[in-house]
Amino acid sequence: MQKKVETAKTLLNALPYIKEFSGQTMVVKYGGAAQISDELKTSFARDILLLTLVGIKPIIVHGGGKDINRMLEKLHIEPKFIDGVRVTDEATMEVVEMVLWGAINNEIVSLLCGHGAKAIGLNGKSSSFFKARPLAEGMGLTGEVTEVDASIVEKVLEEKFVPVIASIAEGESLGHPGYNINADTLASAVAVAVKAKKVIFMTDTAGVLNKEKHLLASLDKNQIDALIKDGTIAGGMIPKVEACLKAVDGGVEKAHIVDGRVEHSILLELFTVDGIGTEISL
Repeated sequence: MQKKVETAKTLLNALPYIKEFSGQTMVVKYGGAAQISDELKTSFARDILLLTLVGIKPIIVHGGGKDINRMLEKLHIEPKFIDGVRVTDEATMEVVEMVLWGAINNEIVSLLCGHGAKAIGLNGKSSSFFKARPLAEGMGLTGEVTEVDASIVEKVLEEKFVPVIASIAEGESLGHPGYNINADTLASAVAVAVKAKKVIFMTDTAGVLNKEKHLLASLDKNQIDALIKDGTIAGGMIPKVEACLKAVDGGVEKAHIVDGRVEHSILLELFTVDGIGTEISL
């Protein structure tokens, strides 16, 4: 009986957050271990279903760098990177589209539908949803988002579907092969465009850590600038916190970096007092 009482208390503790977030749009960048482990895939799908059932409108944005690299290796195409950013030539772009749109997106949509959520796949070429331009000279078809048509995803949400967005942008001209977009920066751009309440980045770390490897539960822009300057935030975490800052600077209330290796990490961050990751605000 005591266990049942504790379960009821847990649900009641989540109630204020459910009331606050019901009817709100939230963008989730899905990737890392959560996208690979079968157990974590199931956990993720159930979390998204629960969000929809309590009235939250989730939008999923995904990449798939590891799967792209595996396919490039199979096809004997050598991956190229500059400062950790993929250089996307036309051959690589074909692989990117095949993996992200043809495989991963379909898998996520099927996963969500299989657990009872209505889901539909989108990319930048879907009704000119989002467009891009070259990120920098020499980067080929690696792009940066220039425009997001929020009405596309809003119509999908109105029909009670969960949009699942692959990070492939439409090009500038008819017949253009499109652009490969960093999924973190795309999640940020989509969150700003749809005026999301929150954007959540699922990663393979507990969040932003200090020099002693302890979790920093909340950060603002000034603190992040200082942590980058002293080297505490470095490497692959820099683009993630920059994507968070772009989102909150663009009007998103808060951005969160959570550990996708933890089952139900989205629910723990949203519906508990302490959360489990790093919360970023202005």
